[in-house]
Amino acid sequence: MKQYDIAIIGGGPAGYSAALYCARAGFTTAVLEQLAPGGQMSTTNEIDNYPGFDDTVDGFDLAEKMQRGAERFGAVTEIADVNSVQLAGDTKLLKTSEGEFEARAVIIATGAAPRELGVAHEKELRGRGVTYCATCDGRMYKDKTVVVVGGGNTAAADALFLAKLCKKVYLVHRRDSLRATRLYIDALQKMKNVEFVWNSQVAEFLYDAKVQGVVVKNVQTGENRRIEAEGIFVAVGRVPNTSMFQGQLELDDAGYIVADESTRTSLPGVYAVGDVRTKVLRQIVTAAADGAVASHYIEEYLA
Repeated sequence: MKQYDIAIIGGGPAGYSAALYCARAGFTTAVLEQLAPGGQMSTTNEIDNYPGFDDTVDGFDLAEKMQRGAERFGAVTEIADVNSVQLAGDTKLLKTSEGEFEARAVIIATGAAPRELGVAHEKELRGRGVTYCATCDGRMYKDKTVVVVGGGNTAAADALFLAKLCKKVYLVHRRDSLRATRLYIDALQKMKNVEFVWNSQVAEFLYDAKVQGVVVKNVQTGENRRIEAEGIFVAVGRVPNTSMFQGQLELDDAGYIVADESTRTSLPGVYAVGDVRTKVLRQIVTAAADGAVASHYIEEYLA
């Protein structure tokens, strides 16, 4: 059994930021990552909204830089799939594919995955025209035509953001009205380059090397419509990676770990950082900030 002061589950920007600060404070620190560093960030080819870079940066390259930065202060990366956890008590137990780990404190940085449409070829077109973050990737589609899929606040906010950049925005929703708040709806209706495509869902992606558009199907009439576009922004929700924590930590109605700006959860010695916790804005920079905050409160806890 391996023992550390702090075990961090997840090697995205939140996890490695926490690792850097914790290791730098003198704690033995392990990052448990099942595949490679970066999380969702590593799937983004061009990041242009992370401070400190005067040009776009590849998400995988940024992830490797974050990993090396944490390891420079002594953090250890353990490639292991965490299967179950016991978080109550002074000593936390993590059972993984590579054996058991004990820690005095645990930071959960497991993130949240975007909910996919389930349309054929969606995965292979990710990064080639299919994207799940307007604020991350929107500027790549300046003066182009895009499609936003969804009907909630996220989809409406994405459509508004993109309407200020793009030549044309199609907002595709499977119902005849948005679920978004009135504020968003009123603002969208004033945008002359936004077209609503009601009662419709994406049936097919049009593509060659990259996305060329979509075929949408009217759920009432069955009629298909072809929409040419360079980018497809999917905004139908996210799925937090919290299944293994059910019954141990307080989760909100959407399954996110309840943790405020202190990152402290409902159990002493357990902290949640990044996209996995309840928060307003889920971006790389806010995830990294969470990691630094968590280290501060862990120092207090372990003292």
